[in-house]
Amino acid sequence: MLQTLSQTRSQAHGKFIWVELMTTDTRPAGDFYRTVLGWNVEEMAMPGAEDAPPYYVFGVVEAASCAGVAGMMTIPPELEGQVPPNWTGYVAVDDVDETAGLFMAAGGQIRREPQDIPGVGRFAVVADPHGAVLCIMAPQPGGEPPPEPTPDAPGTLGWCELYAEDAREAFDFYEKVFGWTVDHDMDMGPLGIYRIFAHRGRQVGGMMTRTPDIPMACWSYYFNTEAIDAAIARLTSLGGVVVHGPMEVPGGAWIVQAKDPQGAHFAMVAPRR
Repeated sequence: MLQTLSQTRSQAHGKFIWVELMTTDTRPAGDFYRTVLGWNVEEMAMPGAEDAPPYYVFGVVEAASCAGVAGMMTIPPELEGQVPPNWTGYVAVDDVDETAGLFMAAGGQIRREPQDIPGVGRFAVVADPHGAVLCIMAPQPGGEPPPEPTPDAPGTLGWCELYAEDAREAFDFYEKVFGWTVDHDMDMGPLGIYRIFAHRGRQVGGMMTRTPDIPMACWSYYFNTEAIDAAIARLTSLGGVVVHGPMEVPGGAWIVQAKDPQGAHFAMVAPRR
């Protein structure tokens, strides 16, 4: 079945299309990311869910338009005390129910059963065989696609990184489910191989076997910014904490990994120090 799916996938299947913050207090979180990453923050009307807690869209302002790049919501009551504030990525798929079934068949889990979001699309929360969590989504067909910001523009998603129990096993899984391909491998010595993967020929992120200081398999998301030192200064002035870096990476970019004031992990990448 996986071979048949790979022959019929659309161009969008396997593409990271959204990232979402679940947090304990949306007002200070919105103020934090507005300052640190330059995002515009707007409340989004959810058709058919008027009684639900507010959902916010983080946008990148370019010229006269604002392109949404991420979302934010309060941790739902049923998850309070079970999950900390966190960022989660959304990957586009052609068929949410079928892809969720593939996760299950390969040893993963469905953490939230497929359901429709009126006016948006169908989604599910899944975990790979090592326990790393993602959302999968099929946007509503026939809808007008939102404007996309310029690639690599400040505030956009710049890199997606997986810390797996075994990076080679993880890649084999995602290759089958999402159609990702190997761009190249980097030997990090004692830390093992860092595998850079691509979607439709474009580098998307990297995978590595997690180190002992990372307690479980998980995804981490890097946002583009202009200069890493200036971003760190904004972050720390508002109560964020640097947990790793700044560090130069191959290609000349600089990265830093951090926690926001509510404790959600995120990272930034910039072309200069």
